[in-house]
Amino acid sequence: MKETEISVEFAQEEHAKYAERICTLIYESALQRGTGIARRSNEYIASKITGGKAVVALEGEKLVGFSYIESWGHGDYVATSGLIVDPDYRNLGLARRIKEKTFELARMRFPFAKIFSITTSLPVMKLNSRMGYKPVTFSELTDDEEFWQGCKGCINYDILQRNNRRMCLCTGMLFDPKQPLPSNTAATPYLMMLRNKLSKIFRIKH
Repeated sequence: MKETEISVEFAQEEHAKYAERICTLIYESALQRGTGIARRSNEYIASKITGGKAVVALEGEKLVGFSYIESWGHGDYVATSGLIVDPDYRNLGLARRIKEKTFELARMRFPFAKIFSITTSLPVMKLNSRMGYKPVTFSELTDDEEFWQGCKGCINYDILQRNNRRMCLCTGMLFDPKQPLPSNTAATPYLMMLRNKLSKIFRIKH
């Protein structure tokens, strides 16, 4: 399988037919990784597709990857979410292509917004870091209640609640279009993950 045989494009209304498949891929990935990915309904995913807020990866008529964006705080913040690749199509650089296309969509639809991501995935942290995201505390992300209510579908939601929404198992990352791009190195995501784990340990001890 060649990476060039797969198209990565902005989703169109006709792609809403893939909503059920997308939800299944997200759920199966969460089970496989043992991490908390908030459940999304078929209707929710379909609304992102028809609303011009999603990216799909296709091999012919077969959906093999997906991601979407959502705006918060009256458009001041945009979250990139739901990045998923079919297990049979991993290790082809497809996640990078989807992430870059989703970032392009966010910048195009909301050029002045801060773009953020919360994730437990080291590969996603690497991709974010290369595009200029930096690690931040949850207090620097949107305070939009609707966004945080969306975390209820995550298996780690109780951790978020116990910590008064200050921290969870996810790492928060933020791209600010007003700030110069940081000079990240290949070690940045690993250092970021280490700092995140250490801060959690010390908070627990206190």
